[in-house]
Amino acid sequence: MNARCDILGVPFDAVTPEEAVRKALTLMETGGVVVTPNPEIVWGCRTDPAVMEAVASADLILADGIGIIKAAKKLRRELPCRVTGADWFSAMLAACAENGKRVFFLGGKPGVAEKAAENCPNVNVCGTHDGYFKGDTLVLQLIKDAKPDFLAVCLGTPKQELWMKRNREALSGILMAGLGGSLDVLAGTVKRAPKWIQTIGMEWLYRALRQPSRIKRLFVIPKFQRAVRKQKKQEKKHG
Repeated sequence: MNARCDILGVPFDAVTPEEAVRKALTLMETGGVVVTPNPEIVWGCRTDPAVMEAVASADLILADGIGIIKAAKKLRRELPCRVTGADWFSAMLAACAENGKRVFFLGGKPGVAEKAAENCPNVNVCGTHDGYFKGDTLVLQLIKDAKPDFLAVCLGTPKQELWMKRNREALSGILMAGLGGSLDVLAGTVKRAPKWIQTIGMEWLYRALRQPSRIKRLFVIPKFQRAVRKQKKQEKKHG
């Protein structure tokens, strides 16, 4: 088992991208939950115990966001590198195609999941459903009937984390992963930042500028950074 470290009380698996895929494929044999917290989600964990429980109870917790890696360095935590949800999802789809695994896409606006599936001709996408549903009963039955090995849950945070926690028992045996807007990227309705922007860790700013509705989320970042500095001082004080 890979080691875990905490950032402001939220646990993270210290894995490389390759290790994250291997561990997920192992989890796929029995089912489990994968989450990909960034600073926004970490802050949500600090302010909502239900979100903290949903994230902390996951089987694989990936450091999605350069802010998490910078916080780890400041706090002297061992996190080898960030593992973005989008990159991990792409690698998982390739692994599922190679190993003949069945995949279900849940989330996005009507038509997005279907378009994402069309863009994955080599992947056995056994079912899709948009994220605009009320109540879980019908969607859960649709997923069960499709018999996926891997369920991509793209409902946005914290809705997706809470949904997976709530329905984990009902969907036992399936690997679920909360992947935010990954279906929009896969469908081509949202473009990822150019590679050089991803490399310098500024993809979050690119997305905010492209989608002004996301700008208010940036207000969490200075709060997160102040909390990290405060924790560092406390740890230094107590040796």
